[in-house]
Amino acid sequence: MSDSCCGGGHSHEAPGATTTVAEPVDLDRREDQINLSPVAATKVKSLLEQEGREDLSLRISVQPGGCSGLRYQLFFDERTLDGDVVTDFDGVSVVVDRMSVPYLNGAVIDFVDTIEKQGFTIDNPNATGSCACGDSFN
Repeated sequence: MSDSCCGGGHSHEAPGATTTVAEPVDLDRREDQINLSPVAATKVKSLLEQEGREDLSLRISVQPGGCSGLRYQLFFDERTLDGDVVTDFDGVSVVVDRMSVPYLNGAVIDFVDTIEKQGFTIDNPNATGSCACGDSFN
């Protein structure tokens, strides 16, 4: 989802990233952590190889902003901060800061590449509703 309808820009920095709600991904979803689909893991690996920076992690967080009060942020990061939760998916390190963990538990990050859209998507069971440009969280 683009936050542009609410006066903000995209809430991500990873190339090709969007935060649209995805169709359910066929994988063993863990409800106690974030989930990265195999397709998304492959795309992240490809982007890191293009950058020549295989030492980076994919950082996913929930930040203030957007019409629901919160928005997703996806970007590559070389840091690991105190309290970060780090999970490995097929060799891809995914980092979530401790404040974002409750909002992202059970969420699935996927990558879609179709004629209609291309980018990372987030299927988040913690989002209880939606508006024109984002999900609403409890």
